[in-house]
Order: sequence, then C-alpha cells, then structure tokens
Amino acid sequence: MTPESLQRLAEHAPYEEQAAVFASIVLRNESVRTVLERLAALDGLPPWYLTAGSLFQTVWNAVAGREDLQAGIRDHDLFFFDEDTSWEAEDLVIKRCLAAVEDLGVELEPRNQARVHLWYPEKWGKEIAPYRDLPHAISSFAATSCCVGLSLDSASKLDVHSTHGFADLFRLVLRPNPLTVAPQAVYDAKAERWMAEWPQLTKLPWAEPTASA
Repeated sequence: MTPESLQRLAEHAPYEEQAAVFASIVLRNESVRTVLERLAALDGLPPWYLTAGSLFQTVWNAVAGREDLQAGIRDHDLFFFDEDTSWEAEDLVIKRCLAAVEDLGVELEPRNQARVHLWYPEKWGKEIAPYRDLPHAISSFAATSCCVGLSLDSASKLDVHSTHGFADLFRLVLRPNPLTVAPQAVYDAKAERWMAEWPQLTKLPWAEPTASA
C-alpha cells in the first residue's frame, strides 16, 4: 500500500477493510508474525493481544516507505488478562511467554492487565480504576494510534482490535487519546522520541482526556 492509497482507505473504507489492511501490513513484519505464532502455540494462556509499538510502528515504517519494517521498534508489548491478580500467577505466564520466544532475539514485555491498577500509582503517581478486560486496557494508551491489538489462536484465526479505528494511524497523525490514563508528560515524551525516528509524523496538541479509560 502506498501512503496515498492508505490515505484514501482512511477516508472512505469501512472498518473491516481497514482492519484487514492493517493486519496485512503488520504481518509483513517477520518478527511480529513469528511472535504471534509462538504465542498461539501455547496452551492455556489467558486471553491476550500483542499491542502498541511493534504494531503501529510497523505501519509507520510501511507508510514511510522503509524496507526494514522492524526499524525503530524497541519491543513487543503483550497484554493478557488473568483474573488471578497475584504476582505469582502473572510471573508464571510471563515466564512461559518469554521462553516461547527466547531464541528470536526480541524484547517481549508480557503484563497482566487485570493487576495494572495495583502498581500504577507507585510508578506513575496516579490512581486508576481496574481494567475490565483487554479492550479496556488497550484503550488507555497516550495516543489514538497506539490503541491497536492483534491476537492469533491455535487455528490461525487472527483477531484485530482498534479502539479508535485506523485513520490516525494510516495518516501518521499523533492525536492525544481522549480515553488515556497517561499524563501529558508521557504523551509529549513519546511523541518527541517517535518524531525523531519517524519525522513524517504530525503531532496534535495535548487535550485533557474527556472520559475515563
């Protein structure tokens, strides 16, 4: 897809078509595709999505015309949702996921989203409500383009999620997420780093969240 065709897609195509194009672009990133396949092969994992940077930054690389779709990608965020909010239960899942990809040379960051509210105040100085489920957790990122997820099951069925659709992502627009739990400082810092790597991005000014994530 060319930047022009993605622009047209963002303006006119229905969500399902945009989601299919999003998935096709992201799966061209061999690292993302292999991580998905390794996770799908694990029996008994709680519900999960690969989310955030490794997905939206793959799209940015494609729109920017880069041959290396892994350029600038630091890690792979893995969100899972386990109602057992003990650290011991989370640690078991983390270790299984890390072991599944240890030979790939990738940085995988699995986290149980059901227990984020337990450590978020100490890390970020702000109380947040418990996330209800994975879509709720994915909806909390600082920018709208970040709020995307992919999951793969053992039958190779792909599940695509996006809180805000794909228009901002395809247009390389950084827009503050009205549902975010993150403060402005997080949005500004991430935007600065991203724009240094992808200067084609357009950053919109911060606006205070209008609703709780």
